[in-house]
Parts: sequence; C-alpha cells; structure tokens
Amino acid sequence: MKAEQILDHIEQYRQKMMILASRSSMVDTEVVEVSSKLDILINQYLHLTRSESLTDRRALK
Repeated sequence: MKAEQILDHIEQYRQKMMILASRSSMVDTEVVEVSSKLDILINQYLHLTRSESLTDRRALK
C-alpha cells in the first residue's frame, strides 16, 4: 500500500472511531478495535515514510 492510500485509511478509521466513541465510550470494545487498527495504520505509514526518507538521503550521497 502506498503512503497516500494509508493516509486515506487512517482518516477513515479516525472518523469511524470518533463516531463510535461519541455514541458509546472510548473503552467500548468496537472503539478499541478500531483504535487498534488505526494504530497499525499509523505505524505502517511512519515505517513507510521513514524508509522512503532514508532511501532518498542515501541516494543524495
């Protein structure tokens, strides 16, 4: 998955989590599941963008 796609998914899961939390609570099982998926997506994005950044820096040397 590309960085832009991951960002789109992050935004979708963020919105979903906020809607669910507003209807129940932040400790609701479904909210926690969506939050966990959001965490995974954020980590994927950070890993991907950091890897690309390192590759770019190495290419400049």
